[in-house]
Amino acid sequence: PVSAMQVFINATHSHTRDYHILGRIYNNMGSICHLAGDFPLSYDMFERSSNMFLQNGDTISYYYACNDMALELAEQGKTDSTLRLIHEIEKQCTDRDVLNKTIETKARLYIKTAQFDSTLWYTNTLLSLGYDQSFGLVSRAQAFDTRGVIDSALYYANIVLSLPTAAIHDKYNMLYITSHYDTTLANNEILDITSQRADIGMAIDHQHAQHARASEILRFELTKRLNLQGVFILITLILLIGSFLLIYFRRKHRQYLLLSQQVDELAKEASIAKEENEELTNRYQAYQEHALEKITHTCALLLNDSNMKETLCWTDYNKMCSFIDRQFYMLASKLRQKYSLNETEMRLCVLVLIGLSRAQIAQTLPYALNSVGKLKDQTAKKIGSTGKNLHDFLVQTAVEK
Repeated sequence: PVSAMQVFINATHSHTRDYHILGRIYNNMGSICHLAGDFPLSYDMFERSSNMFLQNGDTISYYYACNDMALELAEQGKTDSTLRLIHEIEKQCTDRDVLNKTIETKARLYIKTAQFDSTLWYTNTLLSLGYDQSFGLVSRAQAFDTRGVIDSALYYANIVLSLPTAAIHDKYNMLYITSHYDTTLANNEILDITSQRADIGMAIDHQHAQHARASEILRFELTKRLNLQGVFILITLILLIGSFLLIYFRRKHRQYLLLSQQVDELAKEASIAKEENEELTNRYQAYQEHALEKITHTCALLLNDSNMKETLCWTDYNKMCSFIDRQFYMLASKLRQKYSLNETEMRLCVLVLIGLSRAQIAQTLPYALNSVGKLKDQTAKKIGSTGKNLHDFLVQTAVEK
């Protein structure tokens, strides 16, 4: 996205009068900003795109771009502005595909403004027209989910997940519905779906960071253009003062341009460095949040699993450690390598992490009930924690890279 945005910016500097090409360029720039979540800037790019298509006499592309503008308003929850723009499209355009896109936009608007009955009405209209795109189906699934109609939400979630063209954002949202509401899934299938969703979430965070950086480059470019326009106005005013001051101001202007370029370069380098640092920080935080969500969910499943010992491979120590590594981010390897825990201590840590009570731990190890507390304190001390804080310490150890 960053490289693409720079190429698109360069293309706008080409002084071409091919308005169809310019319309496509601005449309792509708007799409990148949309994926970055910068909806006002995306709206600005789609507006420029619509103007280029209109100058080219391409009315269909013009109306598509107008709908793109309406979508950016919908993403911001601006109901009146969105409906006003869609109404203009509906008055002037007769193309069925364009009008279907406006129905999509209305469905998205009402999801954003929590008017879920309206979302269901408009998505039902799309379905009656043979619609099969994930964008509208996701809105329909989310509306049913919010209204508590679980079977219907799950039905449309599974349709979206079966579409090969579904975007990863749509799959991420639909996997949430599937993992929480599909009662036919076994524990291991739920774990697989949760892991898949966590992986997709990491990919989404990475893509969002790239698109956000591309959006910032565009903002920087637009700001720089405004600055350059100010410089050109200043030059014009200087020329009007008279030839006597011309040489003097030319010299000052050259100095100013050199300094401005140096400042811009430093600002750009600083901005890029800041963005990269923020991206790394956000990615790490996202990783920890996803990891913590998965650990909490996995522990809950194991705690309620009537066949927990079989699931854990309890009778085979090495298989148990492998299972813990797969489900809890290499926790077993971390504990064995860093703290040299023996088998009993390792098993205790696993049971404490899952959340078993002292009596359940004594029965599962097996170990004398009055000795479990002592074992827990000794093990916690060995790894630099306390018996009271051992569970939280184990969770933190798992999520740390």
